[in-house]
Parts: sequence; structure tokens; C-alpha cells
Amino acid sequence: MLRVATCAASPSLALIKYWGKQPVGVNIPATSSLAVTLSGLETVSSCEVTEDGSDRVEIDGTAQPAERFAPFFESLRTFLCRTLERSQTLSRTKDPSSLRFSVRSRNSFPTAAGIASSSSGFAALAGACTAAVGMDPSREEVSALARIGSGSAARSVFGGFVSFPAGALHARQVHPASWWPDLRIIVVVIRNERKDHSSRDAMEACRETSPFYDAWISSSTQEYDQGCDALERKDVQLLGESARRSYLRMFASMFAASPPIVYWLPESLAVIRACMELRAQGIAAWETMDAGPQVKIVTTANDEQAVRDAVRTVVPDAGILLSEVGDGLRLLSPDKQDEESAH
Repeated sequence: MLRVATCAASPSLALIKYWGKQPVGVNIPATSSLAVTLSGLETVSSCEVTEDGSDRVEIDGTAQPAERFAPFFESLRTFLCRTLERSQTLSRTKDPSSLRFSVRSRNSFPTAAGIASSSSGFAALAGACTAAVGMDPSREEVSALARIGSGSAARSVFGGFVSFPAGALHARQVHPASWWPDLRIIVVVIRNERKDHSSRDAMEACRETSPFYDAWISSSTQEYDQGCDALERKDVQLLGESARRSYLRMFASMFAASPPIVYWLPESLAVIRACMELRAQGIAAWETMDAGPQVKIVTTANDEQAVRDAVRTVVPDAGILLSEVGDGLRLLSPDKQDEESAH
């Protein structure tokens, strides 16, 4: 019997950036990324399976364009056909290609605003859809499926610290969430509005028009290696230095695109400069940014309050979200599913 299933996933913050896709395959990364899964922020998705109508996705009460999710659902049905024997509830007489999926999602943070909502969104979507048909695929299989919707979603399936190597079909966990309990990530929300350019479109524009794109690709390997070494040693300064170079070089490729892609706002730059001043005082405050105006700051439990106070001083109206290292994809219990359905 087909059923409803609900999954939750948290955003994946790339410290060493994924920016650019290989020309073959779907969302195959051109660079290796190293990321941390954020606690306290989540996407919760409930999926109901039917055999009529069409695939439907609703996020925070708003129906989404079908074409944005069509490649994911087609890949999902192909995956179900190939792995039918592993399903616990889907009979062999039922054709998976006839299944349709109705999904309701909500985010506890701004959507499409540069806080990696697509990473948690497609990870939760992949988990809920496979669970709704009674399947229990491996994390690697769910990661590969989530990747079809968003490259960074391949990482959100896993908790802790996650790698998505260049050319890979799925991500892998490097260290669990318990690896670095002292690490903190402060998300400074400059604007809640949807960003002007999607990450997908901006990546392609950089690849096609930026004279700095090739340099970005070649330099990312060194930053990835240094980031992995810093993570192994739990060295926040070394990790912060690599993360900072990674995001600045990524944005350099955007600034040089034609036309230029500029996500930064004056408030973003104010936070960047505040982090520079904090580091000069010996406080761990290593900023990074993604495709959007929000600034994320890597720090430690000891320095967290000093960083928050400094941010409040320079951008008093900004939202501040505090996160630790979080867990990966979670299937919610029936009681929790009922609670989420009521929202």
C-alpha cells in the first residue's frame, strides 16, 4: 500500500565551494567541495504517492513550476523501476512509471535567498519520495537522486562534514556531526527576498563568459586539499583561510562575467569588514558567502558571542541564525509526520 512519508533535511554550507558543472551528466561538479551540514535550520517535506494527476510541489504554501522538478521526478521513476525488487510495499505488478508525487515542503529559513534551501529541499524531497513507496535506499543512492535536483543537495543527505568530489555522482561523509562540537556557524540574513539570479543560471553564466572561470577551477583543488587537512586537525584558522579564499575567488569569477553577477549588498560588505576587524583582534570570525547577499561566519563556541555582538553593531536590522554541526536526512516518525501535516 502506498503511503505518505515525511523527511527533514538541513542546508549544506560549502566551505570549499561547488561552483561549476561538468559538461556531461546532470549536476556533476567541476570542482570538489567540502561542506558542513547546519543544525537548527531545516526543510520538512511530506510526500503522498498517487497513480493519477501530475507531480506537484508546494513550498511554504506556494505551488512551484513543474519544469523545475520534472528532471528529478523522471529520474526518481527510473530509479524505482531499476530497484523495484528492493521495495517493501510496491508490488511487482504495479508500474512505477505510472506513479505521481504530491509534495508539500516548508522551510524554517528564507527560501531561495542564498542559504542553500535547494540543498535541504531536494535532499528532503528524495528521502520522502523513496520512503513513501516503501523503499530504503542507501544514503549514497539518495544522494545521487537528490543531485538531479540540486548539486549541493547531494551533500545535505549526510550529516557532519561532507565531501562532493569533482566528477562524482554522489557525496560522502568525511566526519560525523560529533567530530567538531566546538564549531559554530552564524548565518547573517541580510535580505529575506528571493535572489535575482538562481545559482544554476549564475554558474552557467560564469562558465560561458568569465575569463576567471578556468583559474577558479584550477585553484579550487589546492583549497579543497587544505580544507580537508584543516578539518582533520580541527584548525579553525586554517579552515577559515581556505574557506575565505574559496568564496572570494568564486565571486571574482562572477564579477568578471558578462554581464557581471553581483549578489553583494552594502550590508554584506559591512559584515565582511567586521570579520576582518575581529580577526585582527584574535577572534575567530571567518566569513563565507554563496549565491546571495547573506554572510555565513565560521567561529567557535568561545568567540560566538563576540561575533554576534559585532554583527549587531554593523547591521542591526539583519537576522542572525546560530547553527552548530548538524545531522543529515531524517525520516520523521508517524506522530511527527501528523504534526507537520497540520502546519
